[in-house]
Amino acid sequence: MKQTFNLHSATDKDVWQILFNRQKQNLTNKGSGIFLQCLENMHPVLNANQLPDFTRIGNWFQSRTGWSIVEVPGLIPVTDFFRLLANKQFCSSTWVRRPEQLDYLKEPDMFHDIFGHVPLLSDPVFSAFMQKFGELGLNHASNKEIELQLQRLYWFTIEFGVIQEDKLRSYGAGILSSFGETNHVNNGGVVLSPFSLETIVSSDFRTDAIQQHYFVLESFQQLFESLHAFESILNTTRKPNPKNLASQYQ
Repeated sequence: MKQTFNLHSATDKDVWQILFNRQKQNLTNKGSGIFLQCLENMHPVLNANQLPDFTRIGNWFQSRTGWSIVEVPGLIPVTDFFRLLANKQFCSSTWVRRPEQLDYLKEPDMFHDIFGHVPLLSDPVFSAFMQKFGELGLNHASNKEIELQLQRLYWFTIEFGVIQEDKLRSYGAGILSSFGETNHVNNGGVVLSPFSLETIVSSDFRTDAIQQHYFVLESFQQLFESLHAFESILNTTRKPNPKNLASQYQ
């Protein structure tokens, strides 16, 4: 699908500007330093003053990590999603939430997809992780057990991941694009566990409530290497045992 850029309303532009400015300020001491630098680097094509143009963003990526943005009408089949990632194509909706939805949204809009996810794709290590994640999912698309484990890994890292830098900071798009979730992580009262592949792929999650359990990453290199640990188990057994995943990874 081609982005229907000219169909956006003045309200869409106003909401985008409010969300962008508010969340960029909110993330100053809460977002991953790598994410914030990537966001700053993307300022010519990703900023508060204009709705994101997928073609311009794709052109910006061509001399960097090579990603492009593909418009989708909404949620897509998981195999299609894996295929896009494997080909360095990130899918995004083009609709923008309404003014009364600034603080809560049931499904991802363009602010979540573009502001939350896209900047980190310009980091070489995170970019490699995302592409490898897609390849792994595509290679095992017929295995529902592996698909579920990858969904859990996606949820607790790409969507709701936190990382220990100079302090605890957020890198998951579900946090980065949410004013409330960002503050929730940093206000205490949540469970913070060391990153554990074994625990993550065995942990269920809820999509209808604010998160209470986060896994603390040491570095994006650790995240990338976790996929190699996952893959090594898949190459030796038909049904990956979470305990085996842990023993290979730790």
